Amino acid sequence: MNTLVVTALAACWACVSMAAPTVVTADRLFDAGQGRVTGPAVVVVEDGVIVAVNPDRLPDSAERIDLGDMTLLPGLLDMHTHVTADYFTGDNWVTTPVIETAPDWAIRGVVFADKTLQAGFTTIRDLGALPGFPDVALMRAINRGEVPGPDVWPSGHYISITGGHCDVTGFAPGVMELGPKQGVSDGVDEVIKAVRYQAKHGVRVIKVCATAGVYSFSKSAPIGAQQYSEAELAAIVEEATKLGLKVAAHAHGTAGINAAVRAGVASIEHGSILSDESIRLMKERGTYLVPNLYINELPLPEDAPAEIRAKSDYLIPLVKQSLEKAYRAGVNMALGSDSGVYRHGDNGREFTALVDNGIKPVDALRMATVNAVDLLGVDDRGVIAEGKRADVIAVPGNPLDDIRVMEDVRFVMKQGVVYKR
Repeated sequence: MNTLVVTALAACWACVSMAAPTVVTADRLFDAGQGRVTGPAVVVVEDGVIVAVNPDRLPDSAERIDLGDMTLLPGLLDMHTHVTADYFTGDNWVTTPVIETAPDWAIRGVVFADKTLQAGFTTIRDLGALPGFPDVALMRAINRGEVPGPDVWPSGHYISITGGHCDVTGFAPGVMELGPKQGVSDGVDEVIKAVRYQAKHGVRVIKVCATAGVYSFSKSAPIGAQQYSEAELAAIVEEATKLGLKVAAHAHGTAGINAAVRAGVASIEHGSILSDESIRLMKERGTYLVPNLYINELPLPEDAPAEIRAKSDYLIPLVKQSLEKAYRAGVNMALGSDSGVYRHGDNGREFTALVDNGIKPVDALRMATVNAVDLLGVDDRGVIAEGKRADVIAVPGNPLDDIRVMEDVRFVMKQGVVYKR
């Protein structure tokens, strides 16, 4: 057995396939479908699948895991991560793209994926990585069972205009110049080529940067400036749809949000400046909002330029206003932490940030379970029910009484394998 596999196995508790039935018990269970906590809870798992919940009889030779005064929840889903990235917490966050390679980021992703899984997140979308598909390589390693981590829906390279928010900017001409194969593309023909190239190399979702953003070095583009035309956005969505892929759109400003929604994207990431028209369009089309609240509480890097600080300060109150407007109107919402912009493994702090900004605890939990499953387009997870994947976590106490317990996940099972106990 090679060293990498030994290390991966050592990282989890009893990381073996549960061939015999396993019975997990706890005082409470969060029913994500009904949005309530019930109890006591008995969950029977076999071959990675939940085969019974609160049955009349238990299998005879089952292994028992008694968790006592805890609440069972379905494995959580984070719809906005950068699991191979350490964008703004490292020492060289500006120059990292030109001094490291895709293998560096893939190896780092092994560590970050385990931290994410230990935090209770058994499924994630990864929305953008360094060129070279480190996120796809990580997904494959996890799927092969070589390293522990959540199920990963990687997006590969961001689709961005030249010099846009998701292009690598700030360097001298000739340094890190990218093209359609790396997602940097202009015009309908190039964006179609960019989408096709991502699909060729194994992505499971497309990420497009529809507007400007905070952490880019353009001094002239307003924070929410639209960066792709409606024709380009429509071409991206149409081509992705042909290839069986959904599109997530980074979008801060109103015009770019509305253009992306009209083009048919599945989700708006951030959605910082929503208008009444934005709300109407999103409700009409069922578009999801994936807000990121916890990052607003964190300090910027000490060496962040003044223009980045100004953009961040401008957006923070608008993010809160847009969240309140969307929530009140009943816009579909799913949880996304934007981890990688801050420390991996702290994904659960997004729950507290959402609740602190007006989201009911039950709705915050549904954002990371049934809502996220709907956005992802699968039906085999997100609830603890017979026939679903055995993705089960446990937290102390009752998260409907104190959402902060979601930052203290004590038990993690993914597909019947226990990774934390």
